[in-house]
Amino acid sequence: MNKTKICLAILAAVPYLAQAEHEGTVHLDEVKVVAKKNKASLTQPDIETAKENLSKTAGGTTVVNMETVREGRTSNMQDTLGMATGVLAQSRFGAEETRLSIRGSGLQRTFHGRGLKLMQDGIAVNLADGGFDFPAIDPMATDYIEVYRGANALQYGSTNLGGSINFISRTGYTAPALEVRSEGGSYGYYRLGVSTGGVKDNVDYFVSASKYHSDSFRDNAQQGADRLTGNVGIRLNEQVETRFFFGYVNNDSQLSSSLTKAQLKDDPKQATVTAGQGINQRNINVTRVANKTTILFDQSKLELGAYYARKGLFHPIGNFGDTTGVIDQESYDIGLTARWAYQGELFGLKNEFVAGLSPTRGRTDAKNYLNVNARRGALLNDFDQKATNFETYLEDRLSLDEQWTVIAGLQYAKSKRDSQDQMITASGDQSVDKTYSQTSPKLGVLYQLQPQVQVFANASRSFEPPSFGELNSLVVSSLKAQKGTTFEIGSRGNSEFVDWDVAFYQARLQDELLQVGAAGSPFASQTINAGKTIHRGLEFGLTARLPYSLQWRSSLLINDFKLDNDPTFGSNRLPGIQRSLLRAELVYRGSDVLENFYIGPTIEWSPQRYNVDFAETLYADSYFLWGMKAGQKINQHWSWFIEGRNLANQKYAATTGVVADATRAFTSQAQFFPGDGRTAYLGVTWTY
Repeated sequence: MNKTKICLAILAAVPYLAQAEHEGTVHLDEVKVVAKKNKASLTQPDIETAKENLSKTAGGTTVVNMETVREGRTSNMQDTLGMATGVLAQSRFGAEETRLSIRGSGLQRTFHGRGLKLMQDGIAVNLADGGFDFPAIDPMATDYIEVYRGANALQYGSTNLGGSINFISRTGYTAPALEVRSEGGSYGYYRLGVSTGGVKDNVDYFVSASKYHSDSFRDNAQQGADRLTGNVGIRLNEQVETRFFFGYVNNDSQLSSSLTKAQLKDDPKQATVTAGQGINQRNINVTRVANKTTILFDQSKLELGAYYARKGLFHPIGNFGDTTGVIDQESYDIGLTARWAYQGELFGLKNEFVAGLSPTRGRTDAKNYLNVNARRGALLNDFDQKATNFETYLEDRLSLDEQWTVIAGLQYAKSKRDSQDQMITASGDQSVDKTYSQTSPKLGVLYQLQPQVQVFANASRSFEPPSFGELNSLVVSSLKAQKGTTFEIGSRGNSEFVDWDVAFYQARLQDELLQVGAAGSPFASQTINAGKTIHRGLEFGLTARLPYSLQWRSSLLINDFKLDNDPTFGSNRLPGIQRSLLRAELVYRGSDVLENFYIGPTIEWSPQRYNVDFAETLYADSYFLWGMKAGQKINQHWSWFIEGRNLANQKYAATTGVVADATRAFTSQAQFFPGDGRTAYLGVTWTY
């Protein structure tokens, strides 16, 4: 009898042995049978390797373990990244659309993000013009998340202020053979997912399918998405592995209207619909395929990648003059990546060197129609848009001794934005053909104070050309790329009782891309270069293991973002973002009888009001939310959670719009997007 048959026989006998024990005749200790996959992926490092790699960075980095995230609801970017150090992730109204920002990047966007480089498995998810869509990522298919804040993402070619977020997919080596997860809760919310993964000889695979729906806390805000995600890896030999990725998402979202503060306090669920325009929507479908190949040499590693993505967008958002009513787009993007990493010696000292390049190209057929009850009316505009980028970079880490490491980097980026107006209207020819380029240096130092304690500092340059979203403006002839210089100092470490990650930064930006409004206009309806601005802040993540099996986890952001002697608004604060935000939980984690059981309160606290307009006349109020969560991994097959949010049913603004001056004539005061009221969720996972 082989080992497999012996194991099956033991499992089959367990119920009878348990009965015999009850009768007082036999007692056997529990037998656990665990199947181990004896190889690791070359293209997808495991989470421990990722933590080790990020610890070599002289700046703010974070690894988010999705096993911890799955202890509660996993619906949107706020759920997955809300506790990540240095990340502001605030859902627009409980939906997947999110205000996602690091160090004030793209801080006015609550939809179609900007200012960050989103990656999946080290390959860009952004469109070629720099924008990205939140529903493109499936949290159920993600193993862990790497966050590189600011220029600490240079080793992946990121040029922008915010840095990069890299979602690492599960593989056949890390995924269970079969997993089914079900979440459900308030306002018709449910998310169902099933995944499978495995290894056979030198081939591994992972496939995940999920369905999501929510009627939403607010009126006219129904959401839904279907996703299929997966990858197949082929180990050609011990030094070479190639992996093919595929993904599909179809996401339909109704967009509930913003409210005045009085409306929010009266009934945050309410929404308004303009007669003849129907409910605003943002419906996208994305198909993406990619490949990543890793080749190991004696002292180096070469990574090659390629991707193709097609996106369709149907976006009725109202009628604004003769420019926008229904946005209807088809876009096609391709890109290549090459990254070479070397470990050896330089001048007799330990040295690590990384070099890479990433050319991308995208083409968009962008049409705007008159909005007739959320359907296409008369054609208003027709643009043929092409975006191309070429980024090349190198970074060197030289260890002077066991404690001191110096990191130097350099990056060159060149981007072209070509938007040809195919339909000349009364507004004139709105064609754009602009090229942007910059060389960005970086210098940092990393000091190993103790084996588990690091101190770091760095200085860097950033660069971000406008996306087509910014270029769809009547002031594009003078629109420049956003540039900046950032200084950062911080520390990270861990001990038996506490883990921490803290960084202070200051960025001085030139020509920041902000929606301030054209001269003489009361509206923040156009993107312009805002002259000089200052972004400074504190990023602080803490995990403390306390007596009585208690664990405190928290993420604190303090944001101080200001104009710098602006001709109109002086040194006022930049609007639309919390001045400080604390998310935390105090959880009891049981042992012995309550093994793998957890329970405790959660909080979200924005202690100061913050301005919604550049003139600092309209403010979003401070708020304090609390909830509870509990759950348990019962055994190797079953786990569950239950979670309540905003249990005091506070009325608050989760995010806001932005205006220039809320006191000016014709300026709308309806700029507030209410957060969810009291909600509860239950989830069950079965793993085989």
